[in-house]
Amino acid sequence: MGRIFFFYSLVCFVLLSKSCSSSSLVHHLCSPSEAFALLQFKQPFEIYNESSWLCDGVQTSFPKTMSWNESTDCCNWDGVTCDMLTGHVIGLDLSCSKLNGTIHQNSSLFQLHHLQTLNLAFNFFNWSVIPSDIGRLTDLRQLNLSGSSFNSKIPAEISYLSNLVSLDLSFSWCEIDQTTFETLLQNLTNLEVVSLSTVNISSPIPRNMSSSLRYVDLEATNLLGVFTESFFLLPNLENLKLGNNHLRGVLPKIQPSNTLLELDIANTGVYGKLPESIGTFNSLNYLNLQRCNFSGSIPDSLGNLTKIRELNFGGNHFTGHIPSTISKLIQLTSLDLSSNSLSGDIPNAFSNFQKLVKLDLSKNIFTGPFPSSILSLGSLQSLVLSSNSLSGPLPSNASMLQKLAYMDLSHNSLNGKIPSWVFNIPSCEYLKLDHNRFSGLDVADKLKTNPAVKLLDLSHNQLSGPVLPSLENLVNLFNLDLSSNNINDNVGIEIFMTMQRLDYLDLSNNPLSWKSSKIAFPSLRVLLLSSCELKDFPYLLRNLKKLQILDLSNNKIHGPIPNWFSRMRWDSLQYLNVSLNSLTGHLEQLHQYDLRILDFKFNFLQGPIPSSICNLSSLEFLDLSRNNFSESIPNCFGSMAELLVLDLRKNNFSGSLPPLCTQSTSLTTIILNSNQFEGHVPMSLLNCHRLEVLDVGNNAINDTFPAWLGTLQMLQVLIFKSNRFHGSLSPCQTKFCFPMLRIFDLSLNEFSGSLHAKLFDNFISMTKLDGSDKGEINYMELHNVGIYDIMYRDSVRLVIKGQDIELERITTIMTVIDLSSNHFEGLIPKTLKDLGSLWLLNLSHNNLRGDIPKELVQLNMLEALDLSWNRLTGTIPRELTRLNFLAVLNLSQNRLVGPIPQGLQFNTFSNDSYIGNLDLCGPPLSKQCGTSDPSRVPQPFESEEEEEDESYFASGFTWESVVIGYSCGLVVGTVVWSFMFKAGKPKWFVEFFEGIIPNKKRRPKKRAQRRRP
Repeated sequence: MGRIFFFYSLVCFVLLSKSCSSSSLVHHLCSPSEAFALLQFKQPFEIYNESSWLCDGVQTSFPKTMSWNESTDCCNWDGVTCDMLTGHVIGLDLSCSKLNGTIHQNSSLFQLHHLQTLNLAFNFFNWSVIPSDIGRLTDLRQLNLSGSSFNSKIPAEISYLSNLVSLDLSFSWCEIDQTTFETLLQNLTNLEVVSLSTVNISSPIPRNMSSSLRYVDLEATNLLGVFTESFFLLPNLENLKLGNNHLRGVLPKIQPSNTLLELDIANTGVYGKLPESIGTFNSLNYLNLQRCNFSGSIPDSLGNLTKIRELNFGGNHFTGHIPSTISKLIQLTSLDLSSNSLSGDIPNAFSNFQKLVKLDLSKNIFTGPFPSSILSLGSLQSLVLSSNSLSGPLPSNASMLQKLAYMDLSHNSLNGKIPSWVFNIPSCEYLKLDHNRFSGLDVADKLKTNPAVKLLDLSHNQLSGPVLPSLENLVNLFNLDLSSNNINDNVGIEIFMTMQRLDYLDLSNNPLSWKSSKIAFPSLRVLLLSSCELKDFPYLLRNLKKLQILDLSNNKIHGPIPNWFSRMRWDSLQYLNVSLNSLTGHLEQLHQYDLRILDFKFNFLQGPIPSSICNLSSLEFLDLSRNNFSESIPNCFGSMAELLVLDLRKNNFSGSLPPLCTQSTSLTTIILNSNQFEGHVPMSLLNCHRLEVLDVGNNAINDTFPAWLGTLQMLQVLIFKSNRFHGSLSPCQTKFCFPMLRIFDLSLNEFSGSLHAKLFDNFISMTKLDGSDKGEINYMELHNVGIYDIMYRDSVRLVIKGQDIELERITTIMTVIDLSSNHFEGLIPKTLKDLGSLWLLNLSHNNLRGDIPKELVQLNMLEALDLSWNRLTGTIPRELTRLNFLAVLNLSQNRLVGPIPQGLQFNTFSNDSYIGNLDLCGPPLSKQCGTSDPSRVPQPFESEEEEEDESYFASGFTWESVVIGYSCGLVVGTVVWSFMFKAGKPKWFVEFFEGIIPNKKRRPKKRAQRRRP
């Protein structure tokens, strides 16, 4: 009877509901004032695109406001929800509606006082301000303004919405003050969901928060301070996302939780050991600790997280072994332990992970064999074990990795032959086996390789023989790298016939010398054949129509550039490198290319640079160094808008320096070293605002020091060595002069005058060590050229520790001052002490006087100090023994006196460091201190002429030999004088003695040093 009554009541309820629903179709439920308010709200907005688009992962066809019409009930409009009893609008969902405009302070939106839900996510509100009137909508339970291009500060009035249950302001690029932030988390006692991701908070985490909080997303909000336990005390917390913030401290005490489902503190400064109590999160299914500073071992209690699906510990400092308890985590779909210091064998504990989709154990120090249990993971899609020390062969048994799409085993020590299952995984598209010791494939005939493979990297192995024919079935291959193997000419290039989709092919560093082939690669954009055995330009180039990058460097290609190669029309060619070959003749016309990089260095090309190079409007890097080019440089280089690097060193160019940067300011590197340029430094260089390297050394430039270059705020390397610069070095007149300078080489010139103390005051970059606090060494490099990363490295030639060395890479910690072989005089400036990062200081072969400043002890990074061949006096400062990094010291050929200091680095220097200082004593010299040498008559030089000839006495002459020579010479001189008095000066006599008497205007040793090889 009861069941009948219940059924009868249910039928009556359904009929009554339908009756009410029918009534609602007759009567307008929507309040006319609220309908009018909605239409007014819609009016100022534009619909910025009416085509279909993907919004928040959902395909949307048309904006919701398109259905709004005043002739229909607003409760039937898309996105509008009404209270069925009162007719008030209680919900407005215009997410993904392509609204383009601004919500003004007096918007009619705020007349909808009964709104409980407001969703304006994923629109474009022109980076406008969220109106403070939003605080009038006090009935709001849900507010979503995420991803709608708001800006500025979130109004404090938002904290008036005391009924809020869900608040989403993520990806709005706003900021919120600390008071409003704390009010939201502490005083809104109904708030369960709060998402402020990317909102700029810049405040610490509040200590006390509302117990109602269930979902908290504060990712990338610039949270500050110490990571406290306040969140872990919330009784209902399910999701906590604090990643990408400036939090620090250890992981706080963890309270047992049966509610927490997700914890993300990735990319924070949280450090220390992971506590055993992490295993108390019984319900946790997502844990992300990526790129924090955790250390120590991974606790065994991790095995208690039996519901965990995603676990990411990558980028920390965990050590030890993977705990065996990890085998209990059978719900795992993603496991990332990469970039740690985990060691030992990878345990065979993965057979339980039948749901695992992603496994990344790369960049650790795992040893031992490939873990065979991985082969049973039927759901695995991504496997990364790269950059470890795995050894031995891969398992040969059949694989169950039927869903694997990406496998990276690179940078290990795996050897033997690659088993066939690697190529037979039906879903695998990306295979990286490079940097191992594989010797071949496990079968000699053609494999039934998987045609799905798109990327295959077998580079840096020991492959040879029948490798290439075995890959013939890879018909969908897009990227193939076989570089640095032993593949030779026994395999013809015809095996690539089936690879018609090939886009990238790298065969560099193999003993290949393919001469001819009519094969065509219709899609090939990148061909790398560097460091092979090519003797000619490969014939196959004639069939490559879409080529963008071509590298033929470091081969044996000889003779002139063939006509067919010069006539090739590669409309898309961006990178051409034929350096380090034996090309002769002229560089042909280049008007048919749209190059960004042109590299012909280290060849034997000659003649002028072709005028067609001026047509390469996109050229960024031009390296024609170490050839035999001659004549002048085209003036068009000064107007090439994209040119970044110009390297023409070691050629035979002549004439004046080209007027660079006349119409363009892009140049960062100018190297014209070792040519025959004359004249002045062009004033047009003032326009090179981005210039970092200027090297015009080893030319015949005749100019005074261009101090105006100091206005180039990015200049780091300035080399004028071995020219004819003259005059004094006047201090800069501007406030910021040479602020970034790291290498300053004016050696082998004719500069004179004193070294002004203020000259070195401006070298700000030499006063500190770049990256020293991080222990990093950075290089001056440029990247990202063309469709793939191509790197250009700035290089210069310097005299380092007495050796002429070419630096192929310039570190940003290398700071050098070389003013040697000039005519500088006066005292050594004490202001040099402020250049705390100075690495090399060479003031040798000048006319400097006075004492060695003891203040130089403050140059605590100094590795080489050369003050030889000057007129320095006094004792060697004992303080210099505290220069712990000093490896080379040369104080020879001065007038230093007293004992040589002993201790630390000074105990490693030999006699050569002090030779020519006749009044120095003590080790390593044989002269003992406290003894006198009867042959040594110390007295000051009495004239400039005597001072100029000091080097003769420093070379081994004693006063005894001088006196003997003087006595003998007096007799001879008297006879000669008598002869000359009677006969006049014979021509032969004058020529003979002019030939043996040194020119005192310029010392002969400096002439020898200035000679170019």
